Amino acid sequence: MIKEKRINKIHDYVIEQQHASLDELVSVFNVSKNTIRRDVQMLVERGELKKVYGGVSAATHRKLESLQERKTRNQEQKTSIVKKAASFVTDGDIIFIDSGTTTIEMFEYIKEKHLTIFTNSMEFIVRALPYEHLNVISIGGVLDRQTDSFGNPLNLDLLSDYNIKKAFMASTGISISIGVTNASPLESKLKKLIVKKSAEVYLLVDHDKFDQYGMMTYCGLDEIDYLITDRSPKTSYLEFAKKHTIRLVIAT
Repeated sequence: MIKEKRINKIHDYVIEQQHASLDELVSVFNVSKNTIRRDVQMLVERGELKKVYGGVSAATHRKLESLQERKTRNQEQKTSIVKKAASFVTDGDIIFIDSGTTTIEMFEYIKEKHLTIFTNSMEFIVRALPYEHLNVISIGGVLDRQTDSFGNPLNLDLLSDYNIKKAFMASTGISISIGVTNASPLESKLKKLIVKKSAEVYLLVDHDKFDQYGMMTYCGLDEIDYLITDRSPKTSYLEFAKKHTIRLVIAT
């Protein structure tokens, strides 16, 4: 078996089982213990698995938190990310604003512009009410009270008639192998479609979202055009961004 393919299979096996001993991996993949050690070490260095006594386990799985819980974390970092993201928005743009706590805060920095904004965030819609020059189009669907957002849109055909120029996306966590993830199953279908429909995709994540993952993957990391964060990530992400022509933007 080709090394990279084997490593990916080891990763998938451990994620499925949640943990595995080295002896178990030797038996399942029919390779030497030294080979397993090297493969596991590579996955650990990528942040996709973590070592535990006698073996390895899945990296931290992020649960769905309420909007208020997420709002109180990393406020300073989020502000710098939001300001940088907003600098890419110009008058006349047709954009999508995701329902994450970071993306919602873009409102303060774009509210004076003339824009057409698609969003599934109820909070963003309410904030935009006094601003007549903001043409806000709600996606609609099922209200998720934990995130104050609409998921499982009932009319995805609405998006087929519009050309979204820039999508500003949030994520529960990202990794090279698992991709860009989300903790709310209700929102994942919409997020997948937005990524495919948008000319440019901007991902806004603070440094503690790297090597984390949520319940659902809504796109591969290679589908992102701009990755905006507050700290330079580790080498594997820098190399991945260069290989896939992702513009890495460090907000300061």
